[in-house]
Amino acid sequence: MKTSFTLRLIIIGLLTCLMSIPLFFASETINSRADYSRSTIQSVSRDWGGAQSIGAPMLIVPVTARVNRTSKIDVVDPVTGLVQLDPVTGKPLQKVVTRTVTEHRNPIYLAPATYDLTVSSVTEERHRGLFHVPVYKSNAVANLTFAKTDLDKALRRGEIPIIAQTTLRVPLGVMRSLRGEASLQAGNKSLALEAATGGGSQNQGVSASVGQHAFNTPLTLTLGFNGAQKFQVTPYGTATRIALKSDWPHPSFFGAFLPDNSTIDETGFDSTWTIPHLSLGLPLTSREDIAHDVRNQAQFGVSYYQPNDFYQKAFRAGRYGLLFTALTFLTVLLIERRSSTPVHPIQYIFIGLAQSLFVVLMVALAEQIGFASAYVGASAATIGLITLYGAVVLKLGQRTFALGGALSAIYGILYMILQAEDLALLAGSIFAFAALAIAMFATRNETWSNPNMPTTTWFKKKGSEQPAT
Repeated sequence: MKTSFTLRLIIIGLLTCLMSIPLFFASETINSRADYSRSTIQSVSRDWGGAQSIGAPMLIVPVTARVNRTSKIDVVDPVTGLVQLDPVTGKPLQKVVTRTVTEHRNPIYLAPATYDLTVSSVTEERHRGLFHVPVYKSNAVANLTFAKTDLDKALRRGEIPIIAQTTLRVPLGVMRSLRGEASLQAGNKSLALEAATGGGSQNQGVSASVGQHAFNTPLTLTLGFNGAQKFQVTPYGTATRIALKSDWPHPSFFGAFLPDNSTIDETGFDSTWTIPHLSLGLPLTSREDIAHDVRNQAQFGVSYYQPNDFYQKAFRAGRYGLLFTALTFLTVLLIERRSSTPVHPIQYIFIGLAQSLFVVLMVALAEQIGFASAYVGASAATIGLITLYGAVVLKLGQRTFALGGALSAIYGILYMILQAEDLALLAGSIFAFAALAIAMFATRNETWSNPNMPTTTWFKKKGSEQPAT
């Protein structure tokens, strides 16, 4: 006996839920490949230099002070050189003396009066196996000036700064990423750079003994370095201006400050920040090393973002998989509903499995030929297989063209949804609503209940039947 359309629809719903199992395993396969891709990117990035950062530049000025120290000393006989004893107690006689000594105080950590940093980057791709990792080569030029008046305000009574021993320190994220030029100029004079020591790994970087040049001449620090994934900088100074420029077309800015001005197009980005010291909420002079605090409160940067990579797209396709499987099942049901031999549930499972394998096939191809070509190849294979199955096995005849057209529309719409990252929810919602409307219209003439049963039968109460006459 032919199964009712209602029962067949219920079975299709159950089969659709059952298809969530192979879709789950397909998604797990995608996640596994994505994790492998991320670990490869991390490994290549680390080998190239990793995420680089330029910390807050500081001038470190040693400080001394002449102070009077009072102490007791034994009284010595100037003739014999022996310690004199108290005739009563027999203990050494002592006297109070006051000496003026020089002691070292905590150094003064001084922020720049002006800090102008320009960083330009050129990106390239490194390859490891199937994976492509974007990395960059950068050149940074920092122009610094320091105000002697700021130092004078930080001194306490009796303190004397040792200007000749003044040191400039600029923390860096990864020292081994330094490449090419690394120099410090004080006017026309070159100053030697050394690796900064002390203060732990958070203060690793470069330092230089600037001495009298600290306040008399603008300082220009030039650094060349490699990096990958992101670049960060810490503003610190009375007036800070930072400019970042790169040929990477997909920057993602993050951190304490976003750009004041930014130009982003297919040729790259050019962004600038102007940051007054009041917005930092930090002192410009300190008797303690506050580099860590400055970094935590003020650091910002840019990530070399890879928009919507094919693993993300494949994972999203897996999320939509249950919806598109349900639409395919419904399409087959509506096409074959007038057939004398309905499609068997096992045949629906075959169709669902073909669609579940679509996302895995797409990822496997995308790792070799790119997402667009992989999507066309995987969707064409899936559509071709299901359409051929409908023609040969399900014997849909002319209705096979309707099945092929419906599948082509489904996979075409899915591609547009995956490409439109920002509009994916809107497009998916509209498509789902339209699909429901089409299904409601296509089943408008279906009889969902027994036509011989009066409507009131659904609402009769037990025992309300009238006796036959």
